[in-house]
Amino acid sequence: MKINTNKLLMLPGPTIVPPEVLNAMSFPVIGHRSKEFSELFEDTVEKLKKVFITENDTFIITGSGTSAMDMAISNIVSKGDKVLNIITGNFGERFSKIVEAYKGESIKYEVEWGDMADPKRVKELLEENEEIKAVTVVHNETSTGAKNLIEEIGKVVKDFNTLYIVDTVSSLGGDYVNVDKFNIDICVTGSQKCLAAPPGLAGITVSEKAWEVIEKNDKVGFYLDLKTYKKYYEEKRQNPYTPAVNLIYALNVALDLILEEGIENRVKRHERLARATQEAIMAMGLELFAKEKARSITVTSIKYPEGIDDKLREILNKKYNIVVAGGQKHLSGKIFRIGHMGVCGEKEILATISCLELALKELGFEIKESGVERALEVLGK
Repeated sequence: MKINTNKLLMLPGPTIVPPEVLNAMSFPVIGHRSKEFSELFEDTVEKLKKVFITENDTFIITGSGTSAMDMAISNIVSKGDKVLNIITGNFGERFSKIVEAYKGESIKYEVEWGDMADPKRVKELLEENEEIKAVTVVHNETSTGAKNLIEEIGKVVKDFNTLYIVDTVSSLGGDYVNVDKFNIDICVTGSQKCLAAPPGLAGITVSEKAWEVIEKNDKVGFYLDLKTYKKYYEEKRQNPYTPAVNLIYALNVALDLILEEGIENRVKRHERLARATQEAIMAMGLELFAKEKARSITVTSIKYPEGIDDKLREILNKKYNIVVAGGQKHLSGKIFRIGHMGVCGEKEILATISCLELALKELGFEIKESGVERALEVLGK
């Protein structure tokens, strides 16, 4: 099979993987029960803890971000347990489905897609339902290009006898996440988005408060049993089951790049690229999907103009080798999404905006102002 290796990935995941991270995957395979692997694994976990900004137990599992979501819920929820699921998009819905899969009761706080949850409403729902065992929220909804105020929600949840579970799959390493400061009991992420590593690994942090609940839950499955992961890590600095060794190499190097850049600098870069992208889009005469107050700094969602649909994405892909994402579920064919996360920089943004202008003109859309010029203005400040 012939693979086009010249594609520019401007997706909300997977994202561009830098050469040094790809090179790390070619390191010789080592035994996953060896001392060498234990040293590599511990080093990688400690680096991930620095990116999470936490002292909580942290684990790396072989699987997608959804595997970490599943791990979070399956280790907490027993039959009949109530969980408040904050739903602002597709991945908030996924948390709710996982709760129901484990026979829990999902109390749904649904918000219009493109908007953010109101912490005051979260407080009201917790006051109305005293038996809520956990609250779940997605920090950054890639399905909508909107994010939630996880620090403010954390302040609310802290005052209740409930656990706070946060999905940072598309924000950790791009937007500001501070697990300990935000009072997050279980935080999950994936390797393939802002961390700029290949797909295939997930991370999860677990607080002491969460462990108190987990230790009492004897209805957990097998592969994702956190108690087993904790035992193996404490005793051997290993995982209980064969990990993707070469992905661990890659993640280790990717985390080095994040820590070398610095969390604060990395967040500022993402903010700058988001501003350039979003202002360029609006200058061209396109409309952003997410409400202004809720806009993500790692992915931008854009409404298709009248008469234009996913043909635009097809032109970008086939003619210009630029890959952007479409809409999900009821937004399919109505929006497209540009990811600007991980190691994405100015040249990638400018290339995407310039080719987007060309593709729009080809489809008969009248460009109001040059998006490239507007992006250059923002990036030049």
